[in-house]
Amino acid sequence: MAQEFGKNQWVELFQKTGLTEEMMEKWHRLFEGEYPEAHQSFLEWLQLSAAEVTAIRQRFS
Repeated sequence: MAQEFGKNQWVELFQKTGLTEEMMEKWHRLFEGEYPEAHQSFLEWLQLSAAEVTAIRQRFS
């Protein structure tokens, strides 16, 4: 059985590598700014709701 991997696990990995909240926000801003369609796909892959995807993209655009 495959282990679930979503937003919480992704954030946990970022934190374990030493990324701060500010660094994670910078990552989102760069991802959204340089690759907006890929960022959309990534957020959907994490199985976020449409409302959460929209909120994240607006926050970091």
